[in-house]
Amino acid sequence: MGRGKIEIKRIENANSRQVTFSKRRAGLLKKAQELAILCDAEVAVIIFSNTGKLFEFSSSGMKKTLSRYNKCLNFPEIAVAEYKSEKQDTKEVDVLKDEIAKLQVKQLQLMGKDLNGLSLKDLQLLEQELHEGLLLVKEKKEQLLVEQLEQSRVQEQRAMLENETLRRQVEELRGFFLSTDHCSSVPPYLEYYPSGGKNSLMNHSSASPEVASDIVMEKGDSDTTLHLGLPSNNYRKRKTPQGETNSNDSRSQLGQL
Repeated sequence: MGRGKIEIKRIENANSRQVTFSKRRAGLLKKAQELAILCDAEVAVIIFSNTGKLFEFSSSGMKKTLSRYNKCLNFPEIAVAEYKSEKQDTKEVDVLKDEIAKLQVKQLQLMGKDLNGLSLKDLQLLEQELHEGLLLVKEKKEQLLVEQLEQSRVQEQRAMLENETLRRQVEELRGFFLSTDHCSSVPPYLEYYPSGGKNSLMNHSSASPEVASDIVMEKGDSDTTLHLGLPSNNYRKRKTPQGETNSNDSRSQLGQL
């Protein structure tokens, strides 16, 4: 038996009106959701009950839908163009998300993970890719090692040049100091006369006149040897035997008396 038509008018019974509102509201929201999914439409539904309660549904967000609605009321052509650009951007975003997901899966497979869904051919291709990548890594590693070795050789040559320069500078400084020491050395003829010669002469002269005269004579003799370029020791040795002979002659004369 078919269902009869219901007259569309306000239901007077409050309980029946509330039950009908709940049923039809749920059916309306369900139909709106199905329409958005099946037809790729942007749907928004706003419902206020007779008691003031709010019920809403939106497939893309209520604020976004209302903003688009206001733009369509004021500038319909601009709103349509913006919607097309947004739709294109959304498609591009979806494509990029799919590519990112594929790359993540590929990365896991290269690390040896998530290999359950791969066939034998896929595994062989993956092994070949890993082998080629390993060869490239080894080649890059060898190149870096050669560059580091070349840099080490250049640094070694620079260090050797710096060491050679420092060695030459040290040799030059040594030669300079040796020449300075040779120039500042005391002449040999000054070594025979110490600085306290006059004081010693005065001391000897105060001690006894004979000793003083001997010292004066010795000084005169030493000056003579200095002018002649003879060493004073030889002159003293040569002078000593004459004094001894004179003393021996005087002793012999006293013995004859």
